[in-house]
Amino acid sequence: MNELNNKKMKHIVDIGGVKVGAGRVVVQSMTNTDTADAKKTAQQIYELHQAGSELVRITVNNEESAAAVPEIIDRLRAANCQVPVIGDFHYNGHRLLQDYPECAEKLAKYRINPGNVGFGKKRDQQFEAIIQVAKDLNKAIRIGGNWGSLDQKLMAKMMDENAQSANPLSSGALIEKALIQSVLTSAQQAESFGMPADKIIISCKVSGVQSLIRIYQELYQSCDYALHLGLTEAGMGNKGVVASTAALAVLLQQGIGDTIRVSLTPEPNQARTEEVKIAQQILQSLELQSFKPEVTACPGCGRTTSEFFQVLAKQVTEYMDKKMPEWRISHPGVKDMNVAVMGCIVNGPGESKHADIGISLPGTGEAPSAPIFIRGKKTHTLKGDNIAGQFIEILENFVVNNY
Repeated sequence: MNELNNKKMKHIVDIGGVKVGAGRVVVQSMTNTDTADAKKTAQQIYELHQAGSELVRITVNNEESAAAVPEIIDRLRAANCQVPVIGDFHYNGHRLLQDYPECAEKLAKYRINPGNVGFGKKRDQQFEAIIQVAKDLNKAIRIGGNWGSLDQKLMAKMMDENAQSANPLSSGALIEKALIQSVLTSAQQAESFGMPADKIIISCKVSGVQSLIRIYQELYQSCDYALHLGLTEAGMGNKGVVASTAALAVLLQQGIGDTIRVSLTPEPNQARTEEVKIAQQILQSLELQSFKPEVTACPGCGRTTSEFFQVLAKQVTEYMDKKMPEWRISHPGVKDMNVAVMGCIVNGPGESKHADIGISLPGTGEAPSAPIFIRGKKTHTLKGDNIAGQFIEILENFVVNNY
């Protein structure tokens, strides 16, 4: 981890055996199924975990969903899936946790927002009720804030104070300040109710990149709680991916963030696991963690008018993605492997030699042969119509024999 993170000592939070705040960033995701459908929800949690999500959050918003939680967890454990499951509670969390004790027991962590725990005099009572359940069952909590769940009483007070200030803040700056104050005050209140600091994670999730960066830089300097990081409502497609990457990369490079989620709006019929893959790729691109082999491939130019190298790069990537659940167990070191699929003689041999295994395909006008390099040495030259199949077979043997 980088120098900044080494200087900052944080509380380490144990969430069902997953250590958060221990110097390694943990990838989290969330289901979008109806939690009351235990079979479908368990299946999606399983898929998210298989993709690499170490924590999975589910909505617990009514009695039917709370009642389904024990079956969901039992189905996962029967499938030998030990992933910790987090319950997302709003408005009625105090009641559901008290009325459905098996739900409270089976979940590894509770996620709440101070702004919608309760209103008026009931707010503190209901907040304390949630904290009491967490304390009794030794569960972690995430105290979070976002645009839609600000503590309205706190916001009104801060607006009045700001209006009377000689140097009033802009509305955006005031909301950022209110978010930070809201979660920190609530975390301190949880501690006053007897919640240990090493059972608390906090988050302030907004949808603006620069706003998120400012907020988390301030949080990082203001507290020792573990931080959950993510751009909320990031959006769909390239916009969501780019915005999330832009925000998270800046903060992660500074050592800020202990758990992360990429909150993408899925494309129609897109797998929910896409958000996990993006989060992993951000961490891997920053060289903070490795999750799967990297494929280096050139972008193409006038020397590569054939699409063959593009097709092969896609085939190799998809093949390794398919094999990773198996390789992760049988060949764990493979996550650090680098594979090169190059399209012509200009950069092909050089990049292939620097990879663990690489292939340099013939560009336009070049001889129809494809040299393969393994750890810097040329080992094969492929020709004919089945270069792709032959290379994947060589790749498979390389993994089996070296990882």
